[in-house]
Amino acid sequence: MDLQALWLTLRLAAVTTAILLLLAIPLAFWIVSTRSRLRPVVEAVTTLPILLPPTVLGFYLLVLLGQRTAFGRGIAHLLGHPLAFSFEGLVVGSAIYSIPFAVQPLTAGFHSVDASLIEQARLLGAGRFRILREILLPLSARSVLAAAALCFTHTIGEFGVVLMVGGDIPGATRTLSIAIYDQVQDFSYAQANHTSLVLLAFSLAALILLYASRPRNGAAHA
Repeated sequence: MDLQALWLTLRLAAVTTAILLLLAIPLAFWIVSTRSRLRPVVEAVTTLPILLPPTVLGFYLLVLLGQRTAFGRGIAHLLGHPLAFSFEGLVVGSAIYSIPFAVQPLTAGFHSVDASLIEQARLLGAGRFRILREILLPLSARSVLAAAALCFTHTIGEFGVVLMVGGDIPGATRTLSIAIYDQVQDFSYAQANHTSLVLLAFSLAALILLYASRPRNGAAHA
């Protein structure tokens, strides 16, 4: 077992999940509450990574974050190093690739909240932030948990984007999924099996946690 890859993968998944929740909660709230004509565009952009091949997304991110673009050079000047082939670059790539798994559960959860509750809160003078904090988030707690679980497990298993953006640098950008690829390339099938079992265990545990949090029918109707 590559312990460096394990630690880096868990750290990447945790950081990516935290960032995505911070971004996706207000974004999902905007989607369910706005009447802007830009809404379909925003929904399409946040859903696109599901349909886009990881190598395509990874390629464009590699170009954007590299030294050949003004954006990439500006970020490199601020950080002291390019984002490409760094842990920070992995976070950016993972966040973009996993954003549908954060936005869609939250959007569905916010849509499921009784609209009359929100309207009554508005009539009582509650602002948008208070409605989000005191009504939508508490009543959509399971959707928040689902978004966190999906983002975490999706990031743990991601291969194409992290390989394109971060390469295969031991201790810096090599994740468990890349370690499995290396082990198979070296015909180390026993090690690849052990590493794959770790990823399988994390994914299964996250799904069990998610489904276990679902209210039982009796409790729901109590």
